[in-house]
Amino acid sequence: MLSIAVAAGLLIGVLLGALGGGGSILTVPVLVYLLHQEPHAATAGSLLIVGITAAAGTIAHWRAGRVRFAPGIAFGVLGVAGSYAGTRLSSSVPPDLLLSLFAGLMLAAAAAMLRRRPGTAGQGERAGGTIVRRVLTIIAAATGVGLLTGFFGVGGGFVIVPALVLLLGFDMPAAVGTSLLVIAINSAAALAARLGGPVSLDWTLLAVFTAAALAGVLAGNRVASRVDPSRLSTAFTVLLIAVAGYSLARSLPRLV
Repeated sequence: MLSIAVAAGLLIGVLLGALGGGGSILTVPVLVYLLHQEPHAATAGSLLIVGITAAAGTIAHWRAGRVRFAPGIAFGVLGVAGSYAGTRLSSSVPPDLLLSLFAGLMLAAAAAMLRRRPGTAGQGERAGGTIVRRVLTIIAAATGVGLLTGFFGVGGGFVIVPALVLLLGFDMPAAVGTSLLVIAINSAAALAARLGGPVSLDWTLLAVFTAAALAGVLAGNRVASRVDPSRLSTAFTVLLIAVAGYSLARSLPRLV
């Protein structure tokens, strides 16, 4: 069990460090299907793993000059209300329905990854329209990311990175590094909302998983500067679709 946690943590950390998100969306399926955690406990545990890993990744990217703190903190703070609301909604959803919805989220993330194309950096002024429209879009995106984080226990990097690139004109390295700061803020807010609740966590398992993910995110930071991100993104998208299909195959029959 612990060896599975180590391997999965390394993979998720590498993806999170290299892509600024995406890898965290695999945390809940791994905790449920490979490590046999209850779905609601898995979403809570995922927040802890993702939050700590994202914070470590933020530091690594900051040292490389790839984090913009002011817009990142603003984006994260705007998502706090959504994180709290998502946490409250998640607690009332049946486990199999939660997993089915999560599979749908993975398919949406895969679609977003497929739609992302190189060369979109620096187009924020043209894509954003007027200042008022851009501000409203950023607020909506930040709130939506917070809602996803609270409800599913994911970082939402697959939404944050395109938003930073297209709306704020970030280049990809800065978007990746800054997205980790946003993920850390949203995860902390959502986890704080769950503290004291009825969910029981396996702290030993989570500690091993998190330690492996931390090692992975540091390796992912190096990958980000050496490997073509499009190749890693394509492989990750295929993995997302496969895991989503497996999750639906397991959870949908129980619903019907």
